[in-house]
Amino acid sequence: MSAEFISFEEKLIKSGLFPLEASGIQTLQINLGHLCNLECRHCHVGAGPLSTEIMSRDIMDECLKALSSSDIKVVDLTGGAPEMNPHYWWFIGQCSNLGLHVMTRTNLTILQTPSYADLHEFWAEKKVEVIASLPYYLEDITDRQRGTGVFQKSIDALRKLNSIGYGIDGSGLILNIVYNPGGAFLPPAQASIEKDFHKELSKRNEIQFNRLFTITNMPISRFLAYLIDSGNYERYMEKLISAYNPSSAANVMCKNMISLSWDGGLFDCDFNQMLGLKVNHGAPSHIREFDPVPLSNRQIVTGIHCYGCTAGGGSSCGGEIA
Repeated sequence: MSAEFISFEEKLIKSGLFPLEASGIQTLQINLGHLCNLECRHCHVGAGPLSTEIMSRDIMDECLKALSSSDIKVVDLTGGAPEMNPHYWWFIGQCSNLGLHVMTRTNLTILQTPSYADLHEFWAEKKVEVIASLPYYLEDITDRQRGTGVFQKSIDALRKLNSIGYGIDGSGLILNIVYNPGGAFLPPAQASIEKDFHKELSKRNEIQFNRLFTITNMPISRFLAYLIDSGNYERYMEKLISAYNPSSAANVMCKNMISLSWDGGLFDCDFNQMLGLKVNHGAPSHIREFDPVPLSNRQIVTGIHCYGCTAGGGSSCGGEIA
C-alpha cells in the first residue's frame, strides 16, 4: 500500500463538488452488530461467528427517540447478520409502530436456521423490504465467495420468500437482490446483470425477485486484506480512480442518509463506520446527541475509499446512483 493516489478531495474540487454536503436525512441505516453466521471474503465489515459487537436495547431506545423526533421515514437494518441481534424482532416491531418503512439486509442462509424458521412470515406481517445478498446465480461462484453450501441454502431461502409473496408482482412484498463482484473488478452495468439474474434464476430455480442492486467492493477490512495479499491493491485503486464519475459523486448515498454503529456512533456511511471516521465538522457524532438540523446539513467526511462509491455508474446500498 505504498502507492500514492490523487486524493478524493482533490477530485471533488476539480469537479466543483467540494465540500461534499448532506441534503437532508431520508434514511437511518443501523448496524445492529458484526455477528454473522458467515465469514465472506469480500465483507467490508469483517463480520463473522466470533464477533462480539452487538447493539444493546439501550442504544435501540435512543434510536427510537431520534426517529420519533425527526422526519426520517426509512430504517435500513444491516450487520453482520442483523437478524442475530437478540432484540431484532422487537426493534422492527417498534419501528413499524412508528409508521416507518423498514428494510432489512440478509445473507439468506440465516432463514434456513431453525431459530429463524418463521422470520420470513414476521417480515411479511410488518411489510419489511428484504434486501438479500446473492453473489451470483451459479453455485460454484457463490460458494467460492461465501462458503460451501451457501448457494443452495440461499436458493431454498429465496423459494421460502417467494412462497409467501416476496418478489411476486402485485404482492406488495419487496425482495431485492444485491450483487457484489467476486474479485478485484468493478460490477457490470446494473440493468444488464439484473436482466441476467431475472432470466437465470427463473429458468434454473423458478425464483422471482423485484430489483437487483450492484455494489462495488470497497477497499476496506477483509476485502482490503484480500487486495493486498493478492497483489491487486494498486491495480484495483487505479481502476476505481480512473472510473471516477462526477455524476456519481454528486449523488452519493451519504447526502441523504446517516449510518449508526452498533455502539451508537454516527457516521456518514457504513464504510466510514468501518474505518472509524465519525461524523465531523461540528455535527453530533453519537445517537444520544442526535439533532436532525446540523446532521441534515453536515459536511461529509471523505477519503480514498470514496472512489468505490463514485466509479462508473456509482455504488450505494441501493445500487447504481448515476
